[in-house]
Amino acid sequence: MKITKEELPIMACQIRRDVVRMINAANSGHTGGSLGTADYFATLFFSVMNCEPSKFTMSGEGEDMFFLSNGHIAPVLYATMARAGYFPISELGTLRKLHSRLQGHPSIKHDLPGLRMASGSLGQGLSNAVGAALGKKMSGDKNFVYALMGDGELNEGQIWEAAMFAGAKKVDNLIATVDHNGLQIDGSNEDVMNLFDLQDKFRAFGWEVLSVDGHDTDALIDVFDKARLLSGKGKPIFIDMKTEMGHGVDFMTNLAKWHGTAPSDEQTAEALKQLAETPFGDY
Repeated sequence: MKITKEELPIMACQIRRDVVRMINAANSGHTGGSLGTADYFATLFFSVMNCEPSKFTMSGEGEDMFFLSNGHIAPVLYATMARAGYFPISELGTLRKLHSRLQGHPSIKHDLPGLRMASGSLGQGLSNAVGAALGKKMSGDKNFVYALMGDGELNEGQIWEAAMFAGAKKVDNLIATVDHNGLQIDGSNEDVMNLFDLQDKFRAFGWEVLSVDGHDTDALIDVFDKARLLSGKGKPIFIDMKTEMGHGVDFMTNLAKWHGTAPSDEQTAEALKQLAETPFGDY
């Protein structure tokens, strides 16, 4: 499903409303990063990717593919996939419930359309995306592979093995983004494990590097357009996406405590006041 450029911020707001309500109902989940990446997900799924939810296959042949590496932000992925038509919107209310397909971290056990990998253990998603992109190159499939990582996740060594491999093997149909909000569960990145200059690091591993404001849907469209233009030239593409944890809700914004905290009923009510109702409607 495609929507207009003007509708993308509205869809992102609806996804944020879904996230807050889902996590509140479950009384468990990762709110901050989910809110912070809603604009990215709305832009990617409703404007950028070449994919048809009703024709989803695990192989991804003939369509763009997406891999979520920082799987704890599953609520924003689920909300986006439901809004895009992968499964009924009403199912969002089952987040983290017994026997639900919407587990706390993405799971392929229940055959949820739109998911191609489980991502609970951090650091693995880029490897999966690199493998899928290389497979497309080998089979002559001209579609793209997209991946999202968290900045705190870059503490994991497997990310850098995958980054080195992708650069060395010229996996130039891969567009990987880092949600760069500067925070992780234990505090700031600088205090926990300083990442230093991510852009220089990816350049050193042989990647093309772009940057973007992750809350500007027009800028996100532009950066994805640039990324596709740079593809096919021997280098994978890295997007350094600057975001705010908890974006859209003032008492959650830029606070590490909201990494994995569920809002109370009162906090949910206040958050929903700040996230205006949309024509897309709540589930």
